[in-house]
Amino acid sequence: MRSSEGCRVVIVDDEQLIRQGIKHYMQWEQEGFQIVGEASNGQEALELIEKTKPHIVLTDIVMPIMDGEELTRIVKSKYPHIEIIILSSYGDFEYVRSTFQNGAVDYILKPKLDTESLLTVLKTAVSRIPSLQGGNDEANVDVNIGHIIEKFISGYDTQYDENLILEAFPYSSFRLVTIDYRLIEGKSLEDIHSINSEIQVLITACSKEVKLEIFEIDDNVSVFLINSSRDLFTGISELASKILERHSQLSILISEAFMSFSQIWMKYNEVIKKMLQYRFYFPETTIVVEKNLLKETPKIASFNLDKFTNDFKHERFDLAFSYLEEHVTELSSSFTTDIFEYKSFFGNVIFTISVLLSNLEYDVKNLENEKFSFFNKIDGAKTASGVVNQLQLFLTKAKEVITTKKTQSGFSSFQLILDYIEDHYAEPLSLSDVATTFHFNPSYLSSYFATHNKEGFNEYLNKIRIEEAVKLLLNTTTPISEISGLVGYSDHSYFCKVFKKQKGLSPSQYRRNQKLK
Repeated sequence: MRSSEGCRVVIVDDEQLIRQGIKHYMQWEQEGFQIVGEASNGQEALELIEKTKPHIVLTDIVMPIMDGEELTRIVKSKYPHIEIIILSSYGDFEYVRSTFQNGAVDYILKPKLDTESLLTVLKTAVSRIPSLQGGNDEANVDVNIGHIIEKFISGYDTQYDENLILEAFPYSSFRLVTIDYRLIEGKSLEDIHSINSEIQVLITACSKEVKLEIFEIDDNVSVFLINSSRDLFTGISELASKILERHSQLSILISEAFMSFSQIWMKYNEVIKKMLQYRFYFPETTIVVEKNLLKETPKIASFNLDKFTNDFKHERFDLAFSYLEEHVTELSSSFTTDIFEYKSFFGNVIFTISVLLSNLEYDVKNLENEKFSFFNKIDGAKTASGVVNQLQLFLTKAKEVITTKKTQSGFSSFQLILDYIEDHYAEPLSLSDVATTFHFNPSYLSSYFATHNKEGFNEYLNKIRIEEAVKLLLNTTTPISEISGLVGYSDHSYFCKVFKKQKGLSPSQYRRNQKLK
């Protein structure tokens, strides 16, 4: 077989290492082959075959979901012109024989797989494909260009023939235009190919001196590499508007012009990926232009999990939820946050809330059962707003759990105790006084308080009193001797001792230092 013939190959094996090994056994394009896709089972392979129209399918026998035997039977029934090569182990003879009965051309034993044996079997398959007999230099250019671009965007250090590139792209200006189909519901491959063809016609109509190469990142994203003698930005923008009038759920991403084919990797990895991420956060934006992404994005403060957890443990749920919602709004305004990290944050919040409510002895059985459904929906969300919607649904259910308990018990007893302390801290207040007020045994209240709060009763009371003293020291000229009484201490020296223990300075030193700042 001559290298000018461009034979398309699909690799099917459930082991990724095997697929990677096959891809690197030889310089496929130099031998005249192009790997146009790979799949991990027969079912995936059928979808890929429909999309890529390969000449040869190289498939394993033993795979989950759909094995190589069934795949061979279906492919030869639907696409009799496609040649099948089987990969097998020593114990698969009966399976291999069955595939030969269904039309497989040859097989290779995996333990004996090497470059020479693989190339020999591939050439045998090619010899049976009439369309690949005879040269076609133009097809060879297309195949090789496509393969070079694929390697470029995958990050390989690719060597290529400069003359080949100049032949394919003779003009001075390059631009990438990406068509994002991710938000179109119910689309088919035929729909995507039809829209791609429509766009191709419109772009070539912009100028007589233009060359195009289309490559696909996945089933939902197509990229047009446009090479022209002049910058076609105005024409491309106009055609983008025309396309969006007919296909409103599309997004069209337009890079800045660049002057060298070798810049494709940079433009794809540093611009196109960023644009696709931008669409996740702002799906309503249907035309995204590279220069608009250069604006500085706000820096997002880290989520203060300690604050959130502390408010939760003290059953200050309104504060906790308000803080969470403020952070979510801020986080969702910055498209530079990695999408995986963004989704992980929401999953972690749902997990944390479930655990905290359980620790507070709320009935979270239904919430626990449903949280994995929320995890899955967050993982599959196509937009940031879709992720936020799932969190809001979860929070609604969490609030129902909280409300149910409060309704059943009247109010949260512990929160009432905290509120009482904050209202009466300036009075002579003891554990026994509070226990009497709430009809608790003092020793039980001491244990109950320790269970629900990180500080004991006296520590918490002192903390409230000292914080109030700080406010008076800073905002008034009230003498320190009076302040101690105003915050509930009858013994001034004891007040000074507690204040210094908490703040590291005496009340007078603290007031003086703050005034000097």
